[in-house]
Amino acid sequence: MFGRFTNVLMGAKARQEQKQQHTATTSEQKQALEARKVFEEGVASVRDLIAPSALEIDFDYMRLSEKYVRTFFVYAYPRFIFTNWLSPIVNMDAAIDISMFVYPVESRAVLENLRKRVAQMDSTMSIEAEKGKVRDPALQAAVGDAEELRDKLQMGELRFFQFALYFTIFADSKEELETVTKRLETILGSTLIYTKPAHLQQEQGFNSTLPISKDELYITRNMDTGSLSTAFPFTSTELSSNTGILYGMNRHNNTLIIFDRFSLENANSVIFAKSGAGKSYAVKLEALRYLMLGTDIIIIDPEKEYENLARAVDGAYLNLSLNSDYRINPFDLPVTTEAEEGEDVLRSNVVALEGLIKLMLGGLSPEEEAILEKSIYETYAAHDITADPQTHASPAPTMTDLAQILGDMGGADRILTKLKKFTEGTFAGLFNRPTNIDLNNKFVVFSIRDLEDQLRPIAMHMVINYVWNMVRANMKKRLLIVDEAWNLMQHEDSAKFIYSIAKRARKYYLGLTTVSQDVEDMLGSKWGNAIVNNSSLQLLLKQSPAAVDKIAAVFKLTEGEQMQLLNANVGDGLFFAGPDHVAIHIYASYTEDQLITTNPKELLEIAQAEDALGNATTPQEAKKAAKKLVSNMPPSPEVTESGQQISPAYEEANVAPANVADDQVMVPVKKTTENLGLHPLVADEKEITDHPDFRNTDTTDLNVPDEKQSVQSDDKSVGSAVDESVLKEGQSVEIIEDNNPQNKE
Repeated sequence: MFGRFTNVLMGAKARQEQKQQHTATTSEQKQALEARKVFEEGVASVRDLIAPSALEIDFDYMRLSEKYVRTFFVYAYPRFIFTNWLSPIVNMDAAIDISMFVYPVESRAVLENLRKRVAQMDSTMSIEAEKGKVRDPALQAAVGDAEELRDKLQMGELRFFQFALYFTIFADSKEELETVTKRLETILGSTLIYTKPAHLQQEQGFNSTLPISKDELYITRNMDTGSLSTAFPFTSTELSSNTGILYGMNRHNNTLIIFDRFSLENANSVIFAKSGAGKSYAVKLEALRYLMLGTDIIIIDPEKEYENLARAVDGAYLNLSLNSDYRINPFDLPVTTEAEEGEDVLRSNVVALEGLIKLMLGGLSPEEEAILEKSIYETYAAHDITADPQTHASPAPTMTDLAQILGDMGGADRILTKLKKFTEGTFAGLFNRPTNIDLNNKFVVFSIRDLEDQLRPIAMHMVINYVWNMVRANMKKRLLIVDEAWNLMQHEDSAKFIYSIAKRARKYYLGLTTVSQDVEDMLGSKWGNAIVNNSSLQLLLKQSPAAVDKIAAVFKLTEGEQMQLLNANVGDGLFFAGPDHVAIHIYASYTEDQLITTNPKELLEIAQAEDALGNATTPQEAKKAAKKLVSNMPPSPEVTESGQQISPAYEEANVAPANVADDQVMVPVKKTTENLGLHPLVADEKEITDHPDFRNTDTTDLNVPDEKQSVQSDDKSVGSAVDESVLKEGQSVEIIEDNNPQNKE
């Protein structure tokens, strides 16, 4: 009994000690937690770093520290809306948070509600009809939409959703907040999408646009699958890189489109546009900018549009016509040193010759094609040219030699009769003489404007074959531009030939550009479609309503993109580069514009001003002509070192600005005189430095207005004061001392 009582006392004492120890441990833990809490309060957390210093909630906006914030919700949508309508907001130059909430709705409940709603609307229409009221078009349209939606929901073609869309804009001031608000409402209002500020709910609206997936406003609108898909925030692609040339401005987000077509799978491109949309302007701008990067440019010009540009860059302008001295022999072979390529080169040129001659003769029968092929091989053999590459350096035969071979072959009478027109008749001089041109120049233009219409596709075929042979013989970075390519698409043989080049151009570092305004001829041909498919870069400018459907089918355009092409301004369009495409506006500097413009009015004004400046015999006449030449230059004055205001455009053209004194004329530089045909008032730099009068002349006197000098050219002198500020590198004038005391005074 005593022992049991002792055990009880000892057990109670042990439990008391354990309780005291537990209490002490708990107290220590609390003290540790309190100490940790105190320590953490003195350390900056992530929330402390991102939280604003103050939050002020007003009636229709909030203020987070120094930022003004306003949240909007969308409450009304139009009946029809285009895809990607949210893109202008996504790309707007402002700080905007956009939040979307999509709530799926059970189709069965929607169908039941639609059934009741249709019954109500039908009843309303019946009552109004009994009262003799005029029908309500809006009510009738609503009934039709509801019935169509019921059918598609029932068949499972669509799903039904509730959609909430919120915008939160940020600004540094109240004025900026109002400006951004107006911009946002204007952009959305232009598509009949209407918004309202979340009055007295700005905090809830702000929370709804935070990335925490919490909708505290819950202002929704019913939408089906198709309508909801248009709101997906497709953002525009940026086509900007560290290499390449400037093609233009991205109209989606105002970024630069800087791209190198040679970085794609192939460097081929196609350009489609109606007449006057700016396709030749875009092509010339691209050619000029690639030329500056060291790329060789070869152009087939059917309308003599590239002559000024060729002269400006010191290129070769070859005018092919019956009366010109330039000739291309289609029998020429490229030089090759490898034996395995020799047979392939000869065979390829024979095939190209067959296509050219069939194009010249208007088609041949299969028997005549066999005779023609045999006669071409025999013509080469007669001049000791075989599959051996060493023989390809021998003088090539001509069409006259082919005619002689055909005269000795049976069954070739019909071919020979048709061919005589090109060897002995009206067109004899163009096709049966040795080649007397070369492609050593960096910029070569073949003009075929002066050829008869029936000879144009033949000449284009012949020129392209000649260029292709040169490309294969000497690989280097080149662009071959075929303007008005629809001429070739009208004939199957020439279309097949240009398609074969499009397929093989990449292997020889060649980029083929085909330009056409006739979409039907280009895309109506299977070869034309194949060329488009083998072109990684495409440029679509303004299109006619008759052609836009064909374009849309080939390039898979949306309705919105079709409308862009129909309503585009000159120089606006769609730029495709590989899998990406953007809306583009083509920009050129003033100097580039003067060289590449195709506007007849501008060309006429430039020609008239050049003639006036070229015929000037006095400083006053030269000044007046110079003013007229630069009358359209944009005013952007800058102050030179001498304190004179001069526009950059004037400085580029190196002609006198409008504020030059009547007794002064700034002399155009040599490049300008060669490029634009201005008055030839300049000489080479070596000529001026070697001139004895220049050695004895104090050049500092050139800046003194009362020191008169005269500039001599073509035995005519024009008295003028020469401003040293216009004499730059590569520019010079011939200084002739004037001994007339009155002029010196």
